Amino acid sequence: MRKLFYWGAVAAVWGVIAVAGIVAYYGMQLPAADTWAIPDRPANIRIVAADGRLISNRGKMGGEAVAIHELPHYVPNAVIAIEDRRFYDHPGFDPIGILGAMRINVSEGRFPLSGHGGSTLTQQVAKNLFLTPDQNYGRKIQEVLLAIWLENNLSKTEILELYINRVYFGAGTYGIEAASQRYFGKSARNLSLGEASILAGILKAPSRLAPNKNPEGAASRARLVLNAMAEEGFISQSEAEAAAIDPNKRIRTRITGTEYYVADWVETLMDSYLGAVEKDVIVHTTIDWELQKEAEFLIKEIIRKHGEERAFSQGALVAMRPDGAVQAIVGGTDYTKSQYNRAVTAKRQPGSAFKPFVYLAAVEGGYGPNTMVDDSPFTYKNWSPENATGKYNGRIQLRDALAQSSNLVAAKLAIELGPQNVVNTAYKLGISSNIQAVPSIALGTPEISLLELTAAYAPFANGGEGIIAHVISRIETPEGEILYSHIPSGPGQVVAPQHVSQMNDMLSHAIEVGTGRKAAFGNWPVAGKTGTSQNNRDAVFVGYSAHLVTGVWLGNDDGSPTNKVGGGSFPVEVWREFMKKAHSNWAIAQLPGADGRFDRVPLENVGGQQAVSRQEPQRRSIGDLLTDLFGG
Repeated sequence: MRKLFYWGAVAAVWGVIAVAGIVAYYGMQLPAADTWAIPDRPANIRIVAADGRLISNRGKMGGEAVAIHELPHYVPNAVIAIEDRRFYDHPGFDPIGILGAMRINVSEGRFPLSGHGGSTLTQQVAKNLFLTPDQNYGRKIQEVLLAIWLENNLSKTEILELYINRVYFGAGTYGIEAASQRYFGKSARNLSLGEASILAGILKAPSRLAPNKNPEGAASRARLVLNAMAEEGFISQSEAEAAAIDPNKRIRTRITGTEYYVADWVETLMDSYLGAVEKDVIVHTTIDWELQKEAEFLIKEIIRKHGEERAFSQGALVAMRPDGAVQAIVGGTDYTKSQYNRAVTAKRQPGSAFKPFVYLAAVEGGYGPNTMVDDSPFTYKNWSPENATGKYNGRIQLRDALAQSSNLVAAKLAIELGPQNVVNTAYKLGISSNIQAVPSIALGTPEISLLELTAAYAPFANGGEGIIAHVISRIETPEGEILYSHIPSGPGQVVAPQHVSQMNDMLSHAIEVGTGRKAAFGNWPVAGKTGTSQNNRDAVFVGYSAHLVTGVWLGNDDGSPTNKVGGGSFPVEVWREFMKKAHSNWAIAQLPGADGRFDRVPLENVGGQQAVSRQEPQRRSIGDLLTDLFGG
């Protein structure tokens, strides 16, 4: 017996030495302990609407970090109850838990330290921060060493905070705030007991128990969490029963709406505003949440009602104040199916919605709304444009030519004034896409984005000031330090007030009697222009009041023709309903220059000819000038 005891003691000593050697071996493969440091959490970009409502969180984690003291007490308690009941008692690893897990794993034929791993919260933090997910004895030993180091250098509260802000909750979300926003559309600061139990329950198998994919499984797991909380004394059994979620009722999760198109756009702008984002920031946007959701509803509804019958499947909307502050951006009908932003990124032909730039070049060159022009067929260098209706009106006033969207008059103007002059006018108003200086631009053949097209109409609404469309009003840290604040800027006066007045006269006329007449609502003075590209591939309407400029596009991503959808049909309908909503609480205001006179407009250097000056409407027609210039 004495020998047995002796050799047992020797074996135990050597066992301890062997274990110490193994621990030392794997410990030596780690960097020196004095170099260990908690890696910074990737920065979060919190994007909010003008009223502070969350649009989206962007960044690798999908949400901001929250302090333990900001959360309801049952949120961290739910995590402890189901993940590590002895969290406040162990030194970083839990021998009892490890032995129990090894027994279960061996009995189930698995690797002893896999599956039911017996890892403490501290060990999971160590693994997530410092180690790879490989499952082997060496990594487990290193995990324990790092967990002990964490316990010696951080408080339990700090360790728990690290855990809940970095652990994976499924659906691409890391951290309790991102998960709460993703699944419940609210901050983790406002979680209910039942919701907290669902999130804590996800941690066992995030991909399998995420409530958006498996609400019944998530609810069932949540009940286990609640019972564990009751057993630990965190809540009473009656509270657990009251908070339990009926597994037969689906858990309502946050819907990915069109505001995510806004978030995508904002995210692409961050480099130009701040450079690399290295700490959490809050981006305040100019987006009006109510108008954003109204725009989303209207675009989806018009396609639901008429899309299949009239062969169009996509839509976009841009709304901004006359100073360029964007109020709403709808980049498509369903962000979850397509993240392609048809309002900001896509470039399509605006059709006749481009004509105001031609007409502005004309009024700046001497024309006026009363000028008589010739709406009749012509041929220029083998090009013979036609009106969409196939009809011609002969001599008509310039305002009527624009209202009726005469292709012939627009083409003759572009030729007479010079295509480059038209291009320069479009650029002056803010168009940034490359435009070829050819006569056909008068018919809206350039490809430009809805955002830049809508912004180019803003000078007509604000009295002639050039604008830069913007969506970010302020960027600050969570502590309130201002990193960026929007300062009004732009090219200044780009259109003379008298020319703004003339354009508003004609574009208002286009709504009163022309192709955009369905856009009128209430007693509001509004103006705008329809646009339809060749074969009805794109249907556009851009219009404005003194308060808001809005553009609408409908069509198909592949550029296939619609079933006779024009700018004066469904785009105008969407525009009118959106503007009615937007203007419901605003006082009626006149467009700039509404009382202007148009009886005298000088003509200078038209078509390279000698400058002349005359009274309206006795000036020569475009057809007469074309005869002089081109011989018929």
